[in-house]
Amino acid sequence: MSDLTNKVAVVTGGGGILCGTMAKTLATAGARVAVVDLKLGAAEKIANEINESGGEALAVSADVLDKKSLEEVRDSIESQLGTADILINGAGGNHPKGTTSKPFFEKGDEIDEGLTSFFDLDSKGIEFVFNLNFLGTLLPSQVFTKGMLTKEDTCIINISSMNAFTPLTKIPAYSGAKAAISNFTQWLAVHFSKAGIRVNAMAPGFFLTDQNRTLLTKANGDLTARGSQIIEQTPLGRFGRPNDLDSTLLWLCDPTSSFVTGIVVPIDGGFSAYSGV
Repeated sequence: MSDLTNKVAVVTGGGGILCGTMAKTLATAGARVAVVDLKLGAAEKIANEINESGGEALAVSADVLDKKSLEEVRDSIESQLGTADILINGAGGNHPKGTTSKPFFEKGDEIDEGLTSFFDLDSKGIEFVFNLNFLGTLLPSQVFTKGMLTKEDTCIINISSMNAFTPLTKIPAYSGAKAAISNFTQWLAVHFSKAGIRVNAMAPGFFLTDQNRTLLTKANGDLTARGSQIIEQTPLGRFGRPNDLDSTLLWLCDPTSSFVTGIVVPIDGGFSAYSGV
């Protein structure tokens, strides 16, 4: 088990299923955790669970697309917990207006009013996805790394996706935005290499979250057609569980990983290794 005692971890998107679990994992390892989420109630739920378990956590609300909001939150976090040693850029997501109805375009789809074809993709929806994922990673990095400059053994962990390696059908905006996260991770790792800040990313495969649950499973728990397709393509034969991210998270945060920077780690049950044959 990694020892993160006296470390301060900031987790954006910390009210969600995956990042909430990350926040708890970091707290269990000894870190003081700032749970940052647009929805204060969601952040408070995670922070309360950490505090009730004997850890130390602070819940704060911030918009990762608003630099001023982030700076105000940073000041509050630093006054109560201290400057960040670890930043988890977990805020992100997709938007229906950046998603096609069908995986493959067929002639005639462009005039079918019941479908969202490639030609119907909405620029505002795509802009939202890119802003939320890319700017929602860049801006917190700008705000919270300033406090890291005077410390040692600091790191940033971005959240990429298996979509970044090979894009999934139907979700071009999300796939492209996560590819940008992987690229930015490498860029930022090089940029901060002389400042002592390591930058890496985790690329989860298919984990059930509030955002994708209805796409992958039915109300009775059975798999949808897309969910079945994913499981068939995943050699381990299941969706990821939130705690499946723990070991990689702790490895990347641990000071013993001081020579690891600029990588994107797939955590996908073998999905990317399997050709389907």
